[in-house]
Amino acid sequence: MSQYSVPAVVYRGGTSRGLLFHEKDLPVEKERQREIFIAGIDAYNPSQVNGLGSGTSHTSKVMVIAPPSVEGADVDYTFYQIGIGEEVVDDEGTCGNLMSAIGAFSIDEGLVKVNTTDTIVTVSAFNRNIGKMIRMEVPVVNGKAKVSGDYHMPGVVKPGAKISVDILSPGGGKTGHTLPIGSSCHVTTETKVYSASFVDVVNPFVFVAASEFGLKGSELNSDLANDEKLVSELEAIRVKLALKAGMYSSVEEARNAPAIPKIAMVAKPHDYVTSAGKIIKAEEVDIVAKMVSMYKFHRTFAGSGLYNLAASVLLKGTIPNQFFNKKDDSREQVIRIGHPEGIAEVRVAVTEDGFNVKFVGLDRTARRIMKGEIYIPE
Repeated sequence: MSQYSVPAVVYRGGTSRGLLFHEKDLPVEKERQREIFIAGIDAYNPSQVNGLGSGTSHTSKVMVIAPPSVEGADVDYTFYQIGIGEEVVDDEGTCGNLMSAIGAFSIDEGLVKVNTTDTIVTVSAFNRNIGKMIRMEVPVVNGKAKVSGDYHMPGVVKPGAKISVDILSPGGGKTGHTLPIGSSCHVTTETKVYSASFVDVVNPFVFVAASEFGLKGSELNSDLANDEKLVSELEAIRVKLALKAGMYSSVEEARNAPAIPKIAMVAKPHDYVTSAGKIIKAEEVDIVAKMVSMYKFHRTFAGSGLYNLAASVLLKGTIPNQFFNKKDDSREQVIRIGHPEGIAEVRVAVTEDGFNVKFVGLDRTARRIMKGEIYIPE
């Protein structure tokens, strides 16, 4: 069997890693693009040993960057979540972590003008998945995206140069409404009736209280990974809320789209220990959360989920809002989210009525890992 090659770049952005392509380097036919993405990451094997994935949802990602199609944008881009052990190429949602890599890529590839004296460059990118504009403040040095710095983010051991990422008017990208079925509702599975919220901010998310499953919400992923009953129940809730929100027309269609909506369990602030053994105190966080992505508990928390959860904390009546007991009732705040590997701080501003979102923002780091050609079997 012969192979052909396609130019590609590997970036880490936040706690995600993915393959980045120029749209001009890919074949026009979508089916051929799909073959490249599947083989490049290796969706065929759960270990993804035959490609550049590594068997996790946060490293099974592809971004395609194109010339801008809307006024004010420097570039367009499309995100694809690739399957793990199954031939899935899902472009329904987006990735909040790897967004930071788009800013770095745009500068490194010369898609944005950089002056020799610049230390910070603003990159505006239009995300085709959710139809939203992303604004990134990217530090530069010698005309390239800066890598070294003193900003430390949970999930990455070495500090790096801080990239500020803001998503403007992030609500309703997939359903047309930030709260398509209201602030909260009841959902009935074969075993129980749960209270849940469906929030469409950046990526649609379903939120449920960890206490409804007899959990604190900070249990180690390793302790929950083999709890098939729990994962199955969360999947049943996710599917039912996806149907109720009008995202899909059948159970089968919703089950065949595991990338969105995602689902997360939330809990009130409490002392807990991260997967690395660090003690997080209750007063250091505003909410504690754990999420499932592609049928597995996420090692940290998806960037898109951090944006969504932070917004949900300030949206009146949602399940996350019910766990938020901070005295500050201002419409613009920094929300501190406790997740399995530490604390993430997210900027969020909501409208005066408390039912919609002006913007969400997160600080990340990014790094180009390699550039070259990826080989695809014929």
